[in-house]
Amino acid sequence: MKIKNITWSFMIALTAVGSGFTSCADQPDKFELASGTPTVYYIRPVDVASKDSLLTSASLQSTICLVGDNLKSIKGILFNDQAAVLNTSYITDHTLIVSVPNEIPSVVTDKMYMITASNDTIPYDFQVTISAPSVVSMSNEWAKAGEEVTITGDYFLDYDNYPLEIKVGKDYTLPREAITSIEKTKITFTMPEDMPQHEDIVVSDKYGSTNAPFQYMDNRGMLFDFDTPNSVTNEVLGNSGWHDRIIQSDDTSLSGNYMQIGNTGVTMAANGKWNDEFSFEYWAGNWANPETYASHPRLCDVADFSDWTNKSLKFEMLIPADAGWGAGPMQIIFGSPSQISLGNAGVVDVNGVTLAGCNNTWFRAQNGWGRAIYMPWYSNSSASLYDTGDKWVTVTIPLSDFNLEFDGNSATKSFSSINDFSSLNIFLIKGAYNDKSVLPDGVECTPIIKIDNIRVVPNK
Repeated sequence: MKIKNITWSFMIALTAVGSGFTSCADQPDKFELASGTPTVYYIRPVDVASKDSLLTSASLQSTICLVGDNLKSIKGILFNDQAAVLNTSYITDHTLIVSVPNEIPSVVTDKMYMITASNDTIPYDFQVTISAPSVVSMSNEWAKAGEEVTITGDYFLDYDNYPLEIKVGKDYTLPREAITSIEKTKITFTMPEDMPQHEDIVVSDKYGSTNAPFQYMDNRGMLFDFDTPNSVTNEVLGNSGWHDRIIQSDDTSLSGNYMQIGNTGVTMAANGKWNDEFSFEYWAGNWANPETYASHPRLCDVADFSDWTNKSLKFEMLIPADAGWGAGPMQIIFGSPSQISLGNAGVVDVNGVTLAGCNNTWFRAQNGWGRAIYMPWYSNSSASLYDTGDKWVTVTIPLSDFNLEFDGNSATKSFSSINDFSSLNIFLIKGAYNDKSVLPDGVECTPIIKIDNIRVVPNK
């Protein structure tokens, strides 16, 4: 969003601002525009309790009160280059109440301009404060060099004399030539060859700096990259349950191996009926008694799940354009060893927990246990095939959103300790209890969902 300091549009705005009057039809005394020049002594909040506070700045949409003389001579007000709406019901000779416009100025002068009946312009020093950038997400946190990526958020403002910057770590600034466009809510750029990995990303503009809640090639809290041995048992984690999903690398790989849900020609019914081809399981345990987790460790031992209310589950996903997903909500559920384990029921583990053993009831038991439900194919009360255009995208689901039951209704139970993050299931199904599901049907499809870099990371 390229913003200038002074343009001809500013001069046009000055001449056009006088058309901004509104009035109340039931006002008993007709407003009459006065002649002469207004004088503003100070500006204060509208709130009577704060009337002794003086203002030299205000944020977008704030309502303020001008105090002075001959204020009925004002027919229009600009804040920078944005015209305010004047209501004659709130204008007297000595006070004028007005709201700062909500639009971002394209001409920043840090002044308010009062336009008189005779079209004179009276400037007054007053700054409109704008929020620092809000940084929400990056389209692919594991993008390869040369790939176009987008950072989304708000208040991305780019001025000639104060250009927006993206810094990575302490010493790297994203080259300006890599940025292809800047809009208020998104920044698009081409990933450079030398982009630092695993470093903090900070977006800065005229109004402040904000740390992004992500890193490039983020490997914090990695659970499954399907390539790297974990630090607990020195094994590469993957399938550990009743269904072996495809784990492979090919010319679509993001970074080595990925896991695939679904397969060529395998149908997901419109009603989201269970199909074994659409389930990935990782159940902690190694059939020992007592259970030591010498292989297939608990995920809470592999990554830090403390402070889980302020963390998110993330992964990269690719859905081919010719294998769109249109039915079967993705259910993502963590479980403790007392709910699910790779081993025999009744065995006690080294932590004194009695194991539930292998079972297919824990994820659909009507017990109020929460999970996340992800269905990007459904919006505005309709279903359609969803794909990522043969590109990898980053999916982010806050752990606080693991709050739904199997049938989509609100869950009554949630995580109580890191032990609840021992095992993980990801599967497609429209869950239901007694035909009372609030989850939607979709459209019959043959989806292929490729997933990589499943991890748990801080939200900030």
